[in-house]
Amino acid sequence: MRRESLDEVDYTSGYCFACGQNNPIGLKLKFLYEGEGVKSEFLPQRVHEGWHGFVHGGILYTLLDEANAYAILRHGFDCVTGTSETKFRHPAPIGEPIQISSQVITKTHRAARAKAVLTLKDGTIIAETTSLFYIVGKTKTAVIWDMDGVIVDSASFHFAAWQEVFSRRGAKFTHEDFIRLFGSRNDFIIRNVLGQDVSQEDIDSIAGEKEREFRARIKGEAALLPGVSRLLNVLKGNLKMALATSAPQENIDLILGELNIGECFDCVVAGHEVAESKPSPQLYSLAAQRLGADPRNCIVIEDSPLGIKAALAAGMKCLAVSNSHPEQDLAEASAVISTLEGIGPTTLITMVWRG
Repeated sequence: MRRESLDEVDYTSGYCFACGQNNPIGLKLKFLYEGEGVKSEFLPQRVHEGWHGFVHGGILYTLLDEANAYAILRHGFDCVTGTSETKFRHPAPIGEPIQISSQVITKTHRAARAKAVLTLKDGTIIAETTSLFYIVGKTKTAVIWDMDGVIVDSASFHFAAWQEVFSRRGAKFTHEDFIRLFGSRNDFIIRNVLGQDVSQEDIDSIAGEKEREFRARIKGEAALLPGVSRLLNVLKGNLKMALATSAPQENIDLILGELNIGECFDCVVAGHEVAESKPSPQLYSLAAQRLGADPRNCIVIEDSPLGIKAALAAGMKCLAVSNSHPEQDLAEASAVISTLEGIGPTTLITMVWRG
């Protein structure tokens, strides 16, 4: 992944002492979203020692401060520490895991207050701090969602519909064909199966027939994929979001209506609005344009190799979910995960920061 800057500050070198993954002597903290806050775990080594056998207080404060900053970042704000009040309650032994958690207490457009707590595995409180952070701006990170295979579990309905319309024309359409082409626009799929000399009139007829078949099959059966509902709700109002899909408008309207998620997106871009299908970057470039976002600050959530190529060609980061394809087929993505469960704003924002 390329490294880009955000707000002219180099957040992305990966050398932050607390969370930078490129710093050989850093703490390499990784925070996960939990409820309204964030959590992490740290295993202290001898190099983090203060008094013999115990973690240095400065290291403990660093854990607390970083957790608070990430809790605020989870709300989509960039911030700097103003003041902190810290209480050390129990020694932290070297070699014993430290549980880290933080949550925002209050927030205005200028400042936010967060509380972080460090505990041992048995719940013993090591230290806690309440910090005031000054908000320096709203993050510019924008999230662009693919629909089929990312938001909605629709693959089986699309496959059945394609098989039906191609079989009526004496053409074989295998599951391997479907996996290879899933996520592409209809004209791209039809030409791949029936040949490049198919007339535009026939393409329009076949595509219309297939989509009517698809909508009849999925109506009343549409379901969100794991982790989608929670992530949409967390991101809504915190980060700009677009839905960009090769699907026709009728499918988009049906899916958004059935799942009641239309209000989550700041804009929707459909396949007919661009001249070229994925892997062309046109679809995602148009989404960024409508969001008013720099492509370098956009992260696309995809599930197909062609979609990944489109996102990267648009100059964006890409988080791939292996809902429709095995992980090895998604290796070009900036990161590959098996589910959106556990993914939060901090994951997406820091992927953009760190390149």
